[in-house]
Amino acid sequence: MRGGWHSARMRTALIAGASGLIGGRLLRQLLAAPEYGRVVAVGRRPLDESHPKLTQVVADFSELERAADELRGDDAFCCLGTTIKMAGSREAFRAVDHGAVLAFAWAAQRGGAQRFFTVSSLGADAASQVSYNRVKGETEEALRVLTFGTLGIFRPSLLCGPRREFRLGERIAQGVMAFAGSLLFGGWRKYRAIEPEVVGRAMLRCSFGAPQRGMLVFESDEIEDLGR
Repeated sequence: MRGGWHSARMRTALIAGASGLIGGRLLRQLLAAPEYGRVVAVGRRPLDESHPKLTQVVADFSELERAADELRGDDAFCCLGTTIKMAGSREAFRAVDHGAVLAFAWAAQRGGAQRFFTVSSLGADAASQVSYNRVKGETEEALRVLTFGTLGIFRPSLLCGPRREFRLGERIAQGVMAFAGSLLFGGWRKYRAIEPEVVGRAMLRCSFGAPQRGMLVFESDEIEDLGR
């Protein structure tokens, strides 16, 4: 077990978005981590996953207060996210990437979580003219209001790897980035494509050792360094 801060007792991790590209990898990493004796996964549908450490909570994110007793933990990991195309509208996209994220954060805080780690996006900015980036930025700003001892925000670039749904634009971009990524250095490194496994591992490693306090923002190149 790493670090004296974790040695007193086994901790409980909460995770939302465990069916996604990053969340699925992170869930398996949490289940394998000796630092956590219990992992609680919350989602709208059951996961095709079983493990002695895993507890599944099936709930609507707009009604998480009904599952309050089951969402008690030490650290919360949020991997919720979609796209406007997949959600079907800007309103439906915002309901997930803003509303559901905040609902989970509030529930985690009420359940005693002291640290909250969340996946945002490269370019997140509440003042952005790009709707996707603006919603991500507004979500980051809203999370700052909560009283977590540590708020970890991870801003990955384009994610590598297969998805359940076909995204032509991303498939083309992945091909371009695979060719051009090695040419990006210095301040451009954060634009390299990144593997979801690496993002999940970076989030997990951020929870090891003595806790860092305050808001921590990791751009994609920093995620790569931490997750590798």
